[in-house]
Amino acid sequence: MAPSQWKCRSKMFAVSGCMLLFVLGYGPVFASVPRERTGHSGHNAGYTSDGKQLPIMVLMPMNETAPMSNIGQGIHPAVLLAIQHINESKLYSFSLIPEIYDTECDNAKGLKAFFDAIYYGPKHLMIFGGVCPSVTSIIAESLEGWNLVQLSFAATTPVLADKKKYPNFFRTVPSDNAVNPAVIKFLKKYEWSRVGTLTQDVQRFSEVRNDLTSKLEKADIRIADTESFSNDPCTNVKKLKDNDVRIIIGQFDENLAAKVFCCVYNLNMYGSKYQWVIPGWYQGNWWEQANSTNCTTKKLLMAMEGYISVDFEPLSTKQTRGVSGRTPQEYEAEYNRRRLQKGLESSKFHGFAYDGIWVIAKTLTRVMAILRQKGHKKIQDYDYTNKELGEIVLDVMNGTNFLGVTGQVMFRNGERMGTIRFNQFQEGQEVKVGEYNAIADVLELMNNTIRFQGVEPPKDRTIVQNQRRNINLPLYSILSAVTILGMFMAGAFLFFNIKNRNHKLIKMSSPYMNNLIILGGMLSYASIFLFGLDGSFVSDKVFETLCTVRTWILTVGYTTAFGAMFAKTWRVHAIFKNVKMKKKIIKDQKLMIIVGGMLLIDLCILICWQIVDPLKRTVEEYNLEADPQGRDIAIRPFLEHCENANMTIWLGIVYAYKGLLMLFGCFLAWETRNVSIPALNDSKYIGMSVYNVGIMCIIGAAVSFLTRDQPNVQFCIVALVIIFCSTITLCLVFMPKLITMRTNPDAATQNRRLQFTQNQKKEDSKTSTSVTSVNQANTSRLEGLQTDNHRLRMRITELDKDLEEVTMQLQDTPEKTPYIKQNHYQDLNILGIRNFADGHDTDKSILKNHHEQKPPAQWGSVDPSRTSTEPIEDINSPEHIQRRLSLQLPILHHAYLPSIGGVDASCSSPSVSPSVSPRHRHVQPSFRVMVSGL
Repeated sequence: MAPSQWKCRSKMFAVSGCMLLFVLGYGPVFASVPRERTGHSGHNAGYTSDGKQLPIMVLMPMNETAPMSNIGQGIHPAVLLAIQHINESKLYSFSLIPEIYDTECDNAKGLKAFFDAIYYGPKHLMIFGGVCPSVTSIIAESLEGWNLVQLSFAATTPVLADKKKYPNFFRTVPSDNAVNPAVIKFLKKYEWSRVGTLTQDVQRFSEVRNDLTSKLEKADIRIADTESFSNDPCTNVKKLKDNDVRIIIGQFDENLAAKVFCCVYNLNMYGSKYQWVIPGWYQGNWWEQANSTNCTTKKLLMAMEGYISVDFEPLSTKQTRGVSGRTPQEYEAEYNRRRLQKGLESSKFHGFAYDGIWVIAKTLTRVMAILRQKGHKKIQDYDYTNKELGEIVLDVMNGTNFLGVTGQVMFRNGERMGTIRFNQFQEGQEVKVGEYNAIADVLELMNNTIRFQGVEPPKDRTIVQNQRRNINLPLYSILSAVTILGMFMAGAFLFFNIKNRNHKLIKMSSPYMNNLIILGGMLSYASIFLFGLDGSFVSDKVFETLCTVRTWILTVGYTTAFGAMFAKTWRVHAIFKNVKMKKKIIKDQKLMIIVGGMLLIDLCILICWQIVDPLKRTVEEYNLEADPQGRDIAIRPFLEHCENANMTIWLGIVYAYKGLLMLFGCFLAWETRNVSIPALNDSKYIGMSVYNVGIMCIIGAAVSFLTRDQPNVQFCIVALVIIFCSTITLCLVFMPKLITMRTNPDAATQNRRLQFTQNQKKEDSKTSTSVTSVNQANTSRLEGLQTDNHRLRMRITELDKDLEEVTMQLQDTPEKTPYIKQNHYQDLNILGIRNFADGHDTDKSILKNHHEQKPPAQWGSVDPSRTSTEPIEDINSPEHIQRRLSLQLPILHHAYLPSIGGVDASCSSPSVSPSVSPRHRHVQPSFRVMVSGL
């Protein structure tokens, strides 16, 4: 079992091959050489012709300078003790004579020793031995040609288990592969279903690893990682750690084991989270002898603490007497006594050598009995060419079954079904913790002997506990309570709107549209409840349904609220900005159609979305996190999303449509900003609402995208944005109406530009509630103002005539009167022309009729009593013009203006005379053309 067994494999391999061919080809020829030439060894002196002594060929290294010679020397007392016990039993009619041939653990020398035993020695009935794997495998491959059977007590290489290549080979020691079923049994004991392997890049270990891999697959144990190394194992050990391998099965010798555990210490791959399983055939205190690393012994012991070593059991631990009539403990005492007498070291294979001699004795006894039954000749008369004897020996060997000092001795396809021992490294030494019986396939662990580093056995992997990142229940409860308050507020606004629907303030603001605004707000509020439901509240199927439902509710609610608001604004815009629709009545039914059209577009988008690429539940997993409670588990957070293949495209379509709707609302609000009837115009509040909603939606969408891995933050932001937008929209639409209803309900229904003095508020406040009646009232008022303008112009004409007469009386020279009248008439014509340019067609016709009634001849006539032959002065001279202005301006100021609502004759400041008609008190600027002309 020691690793040095493999060092001799590479020596003289070419020579051994040639020798093998020589033995196979010419061995039987030389076997027929006369016996006169066989007196080669003094060991043959025990042979007699009476059949009482049977020679056995023993092949093993005996030279002290040869590798593994300690095994040969250590088992020699066990062989002699077995022959002694056989002879003492008196159950056998023969005595076994061991003919020992030194192979020196060398392929060429081993083949030469084997050929010498065949050519010069007696006729050997069986071969006992085979320590070095390379020598043993070469000889075992040629046994079929010699009709010999070999029984080994120390060759554990798995290569020899190939019955097609080595059909005549048996061994009493379990092979290295025999530990694999025991390891699998141990893994299942602790429910480890995921392991990794770390193997030294040597054929012996590779063979064990390959056999273990096939058995692990059959046992449904997954190999997470398989690593092999030649010299430096640290890179491979780190790969095992990176692959989260917790249970590691190692196959390496003690020289590299120290390097492995030094890497284990540096990578912190020891303790309660890891379990190492390594070979158990290392020499005692191997970590001290083989430590060629930078790690101290203390560090190595820390890393090695708790490892499990697996190896065959050299002696049975049961107090049961076997075939020799002795217990394993009694045999061991005799063996040690004889070994110490010769000053030899103990060998772990001595029990298998002892049982091996008993196997040969029992086999030969059975073969002799079979030959007697068949009436054949004696066993001594057979030679190496007798194939029948070889087959009989093979059959008898396969049927071997007895209790020896190493346990139950039996073979399965030439392999020993032995007992496997489990040791654990505890506090600097190995302690036996259990054993595996290969025959019964039973693993027995000693109570309370195995000690793991933690409170429980290590896990075969990092236990990943999926943890949903769900919405915190208190947060959901708080936001739900705020949402319920918002819905109560919306319900209060709805009650107010329905109760006062016949009031002229509410009636002019379209109560049906108000109801739709409230309905949209309540739908938006309701979507918050659905956004807060995740997999912790509902099943996966229900969650996937909620993905669609909440999207529909929020989309329809948004369109219903803002669509109704914008429809109201469109009606105001259509009435006051579109001249052609001035007298057309726009009823609420038409606004309903507009809102329905907007909703129809929403439904088309949503239906196509649902049919083509519906929303589905997707799970996003995040990196592993340590357990906050310190348990040996890892937390893998995961988050549920509502997504589909083309999520960006569909969201882009929805956002584009909603954005256009918002822009349309902003345009209508801007266009109707100058409409001064509060009951009709909500443009200021709509603008405020659109501004707040737009800003909040942009901020909310950006922050929600950035916090998509934090469901609590995301839900809080989304819920607050919906609550804020819905609340601010409802408050801006209904709070002004509510305040106006409680303070001054009539003021909101009046046009501020059509209000007159406080004495006439009752008369002017009787404005029709419909927009059509307001237009009719404005038209009637315009006609009345045009009539007043015409009357005032007639009055100006009369006063102008009186002014001329007064001017004539004030003149010093009566002869100048005709010229003055004529000049003033020209000025009056200039005034009339300016008035015609600024006035309406009806005013032009009125002045025309007035001029026809007052011909120019009458204006220019001269009183005969005032005619004179004096020369007439130039009335257009600067002196005359200045004189006329100095006389006319004061008269106009004090006489004309009081008559048209200007200044009083006794006052120089503008005022409103109580005696003047109410229509003269306030005249629109556009209707003062004639007056301003004066």
